[in-house]
Amino acid sequence: MKILLLILLSFTAVFSKEIMTITIDGGIGAATEEFISTAITEAEEKHTEALIIKLNTPGGYVNSTRGIVSSILNSEIPVVVYVSPSGAHAGSAGMFITITADIAAMADGTNMGSAHPVGMGGESGDSSDFMTQKVTNDAAAWARSIAEKRGRNKQWAEAATRQSISNSAKELLDSNVIDIIAPNMDSLIRSLNGWQVIKGSNTYTLNTDNITIIERNKDWKEELLSVISDPNIAYIFILITIAGFYLEIKAPGSVIPGVVGAISAVLAAYSLQMLPVNYLGLILIALSFIMFLLEVWVTSYGILSIGGILSFFLGSIMLIDSPSEIMDISYSLIITTTICIAFLFGFVIYFGTKSQFRKNATGLDSMIDKTAVCCKDIEPNSFGEVKINGERWQAASATSIKQNERVKVLSVKGLKLTVIKL
Repeated sequence: MKILLLILLSFTAVFSKEIMTITIDGGIGAATEEFISTAITEAEEKHTEALIIKLNTPGGYVNSTRGIVSSILNSEIPVVVYVSPSGAHAGSAGMFITITADIAAMADGTNMGSAHPVGMGGESGDSSDFMTQKVTNDAAAWARSIAEKRGRNKQWAEAATRQSISNSAKELLDSNVIDIIAPNMDSLIRSLNGWQVIKGSNTYTLNTDNITIIERNKDWKEELLSVISDPNIAYIFILITIAGFYLEIKAPGSVIPGVVGAISAVLAAYSLQMLPVNYLGLILIALSFIMFLLEVWVTSYGILSIGGILSFFLGSIMLIDSPSEIMDISYSLIITTTICIAFLFGFVIYFGTKSQFRKNATGLDSMIDKTAVCCKDIEPNSFGEVKINGERWQAASATSIKQNERVKVLSVKGLKLTVIKL
């Protein structure tokens, strides 16, 4: 009986009709690549009819995009990319992902294109520059090969890469770039029914009648990966690392700042290895940290702090070699942090410089202007006693002072004080 039940459950699992869907809304990065790759693997294991990727992105990193394209091309089940909802777009990396799909669909009011490769800071560079031409030619050839493999308009794919053109869903359907325009998910599911997809030597005919839709959301690990792969979060980890190590070095034995700094350093390293880091920016930030430490021990009258602030600001701007603004570190975060650091070390410089010119008060002279308490009556032209710093001293005054009255020290001569009643 148990064996029969297991066989029945196995057949039910194999022949149940399901479609898995995932949503990509934002920049394409390492976390996105991992999420899509995992979803494809799970959909294959569940033998779903297809995987639908609901896409809305301005673009992202080339390496991550290549990984996603490879996962889709090698998928054992049909992959549908659906640019939605209305108002969404598939820009840059999104264009490559969409034309790679077995079935490319878009909602009304969406657009796709603008896939010209960009460099650091989002600049496309001089078209006459040799390296720019090299990168553009490579991207154009990649777009043509994908379009040709999927039977799409390869001339449009190349134009979107070289000339950064962008078109509406209706124009793309008419130009044989996409396969379906569907206003919503229900309409898309109906349109997929009976669609034939060739995967290797096999031909799949999609059957979406009475299909069950499984929305595959990110688990906690994927959410964490998505959060820490954000350039702004990585930058904050770097700031916490610098602050923690700075406080630990300045006050050895504090422990907590050192522990927090060490943990942040590990998280920052993990975040940065998923991002296109410009190591010159990282070196400049490290150099600023060294200058801030030296300012504590070396009297530079602010020169080290100014150099450290400038190095930190330039390093922060250069840290991430981002292809688009959405994948870059927020300039408002960089400017705010730099201003806070400038104010902090401004105070350090001010009080440090002030202490250099402060009159030294050591030995007996340190008691001048301090307050004492009379512990034995003082009469003019005779000595009494006062208590100061826990010690009893002989004291004289031009006026009478009674016991327990408070006095101020005017001068010190030998072992005798001259005081005045407060």
